[in-house]
Amino acid sequence: MANLVADAQVPGYSISMGHGAGSREQGLLKKPLQLTLLLTSCLLLFTLLLAPCSSLFAQDKKAQELYAQSIKLFGERKASEAIPFMEQAVKQDPGFTDAHLKLGQLYEFTKRYDPAITAYRNAIRLQPDSPAAGAAYQALSTVLLRLGRYGEALPYLEKFQTLFPPQSAQAKRVTRQIETARFAQEAMQHPQAVDPKPLSSVLQTTPSQYFPVLTADEQTLVFTALKPEGDEDLMVTTFNGEVWSPPTSLSPNINTPENEGTASLSADGRTLVFTACQGRKGYGSCDLYMSRKTGSDWSAPENLGSTVNTRYYESQPALSADGRQLYFISDRPGGKGHRDIWRSEFGADGNWAEPINLGEPVNTSLNEASPFIHPNGQSLFFASDGHVGMGGYDLFVADNGASGWSAPTNLGYPINNSEDQASLFVSANGKRAYYSYEEQKDGVSQKSKLYTFDLPESLRDRVKPVSYLKGVVADAKTQKPLAATVELVDLKTNQVVSRVQADAQTGQYTAVLPSEGEYALYVSVPGYLFKSLSFDFTQKTKGDRSAVTGMSLSVPLEPALAGASAKETLNNLFFESGRYDLADKSRTELDRLSAFLKANPTVKIEISGHTDDKGDTAANLTLSQKRAQSVVTYLTQAGVEPTRIRAAGYGKTRPVVPNTSDENRRLNRRIEWRVL
Repeated sequence: MANLVADAQVPGYSISMGHGAGSREQGLLKKPLQLTLLLTSCLLLFTLLLAPCSSLFAQDKKAQELYAQSIKLFGERKASEAIPFMEQAVKQDPGFTDAHLKLGQLYEFTKRYDPAITAYRNAIRLQPDSPAAGAAYQALSTVLLRLGRYGEALPYLEKFQTLFPPQSAQAKRVTRQIETARFAQEAMQHPQAVDPKPLSSVLQTTPSQYFPVLTADEQTLVFTALKPEGDEDLMVTTFNGEVWSPPTSLSPNINTPENEGTASLSADGRTLVFTACQGRKGYGSCDLYMSRKTGSDWSAPENLGSTVNTRYYESQPALSADGRQLYFISDRPGGKGHRDIWRSEFGADGNWAEPINLGEPVNTSLNEASPFIHPNGQSLFFASDGHVGMGGYDLFVADNGASGWSAPTNLGYPINNSEDQASLFVSANGKRAYYSYEEQKDGVSQKSKLYTFDLPESLRDRVKPVSYLKGVVADAKTQKPLAATVELVDLKTNQVVSRVQADAQTGQYTAVLPSEGEYALYVSVPGYLFKSLSFDFTQKTKGDRSAVTGMSLSVPLEPALAGASAKETLNNLFFESGRYDLADKSRTELDRLSAFLKANPTVKIEISGHTDDKGDTAANLTLSQKRAQSVVTYLTQAGVEPTRIRAAGYGKTRPVVPNTSDENRRLNRRIEWRVL
């Protein structure tokens, strides 16, 4: 499968889907992480090559001289020139175990993996039961695992394991490699159905594009672009339903001559968090910054402050859909491993709360990377080299429920394989995933492109889909855009589950809608009647995405002016058929109306009840009056002066639509409120 480009900042590794990939990050981002891995491996090989094992030396003097000359050349950074001398050394003395080992390391250093494997095998064949051959076992099994040749690696790992005491650190490390090989073999026997496709050649205006993030409607895409001169900028492109537009710089307020990368967007695309490791005043090696969009302009980025950022490393942000939760990677004290996933909440006071470590079972004693919280607020995708996978960093998903985080699930083969994977972005409806494919040459990253694939059914069942509602909020009289507050409330718990602001210049808003339960959506601006909408998703079955689509709704708000006859329907009041006592889940709507009246003490209103045309006319009139009175009674008990509210019943006399269908009749059965 195609490679996933690393979300920047994964220590010592490239992150890819398939064949390995690099990524870049400010400071670290300037060079491919695959190169970082290469240099790390090279340093290890360099150390081993310059440290011969005397117990494995040759008896032949000529072989010793050739061996010494090879080591000398490698010490002078002439690996390719060193190889012929080591090849001659093993020919001169075929029993020269250490020469076979060093030859394998030279081949591996120069990325000639097949001859490296042969050389390591020769070293093991000479002393298969000796702990002195441990370096050959270790090197051979590591190369085979990296190449995805799990079946070949297992016998060597199992033999290697017997050379150490069962509870020793080395034995535990080998046990982990055995678990990896066995897990990978099983995963490859049950592959996921994935078919990645490039997004568009229009986006390929720079050598590399990676780390894509999108809005809930999948119409705005922000990604990191690597320019020929090595600068990284955040780019934006839009989708018109058929094609992507040519990408442009996200903003001159955000992009600088230094590097900007690893961005995360709120669902409406108006809140951005990204990482910078140089060029901006910060607290540590890498810090997180936020920018907000008003109209078409992004604000100057602000450091998230000393609560989120520390003198340690903070990076790889992931915003929740409403921009009020932030997941990120940090190596600060108090974690479970080296780099962990942390979470902070944006408080009502406008500040980020003290971050909390996600703890087990998500974080491990090793490294986690590149979190992505799905718009459903529950499914967390992330990379880890601490959970059992197929080698290096694998992608996992964990779900946040009433009892905490579930045990992470490996996303399976070929989404994961022997290389490193990270930075998977999954659409709100759970149908598509986005990532970056990176080409390589001789193990070094060359260029990357943005790709997408349909999420396999097995993973779709794991991701609870969400829909979204978007539109424009404006004054009903003047059509002036309004900076409204849009809140989603769970009618069962009466808790606000999402809160977003409409754009102050355009009035545009986007709110994510869950896939289960009953919810009230409130659109409000001081001085206006609030708009209430009702969404009932209780009938949806697991995995049903037929109704998970985006909806557009413009919201005109009526000014709360006396004598203006402004009115709204209370869409979240619930009565049993033919009854007038209010259902308990009506409290959300009634409390909103009560709060509005207390905030506007001079406003007087009428509560009016209406029915459809079915049934006896007189009975309908009485029912509508009693329902309206039930609302008035609740409000007066909540502290609203009785002189400010009155009840009126109109029965079937004032339909809003003709009573020609069940849906129309449902709309006519309503409670309205209007300003007197």
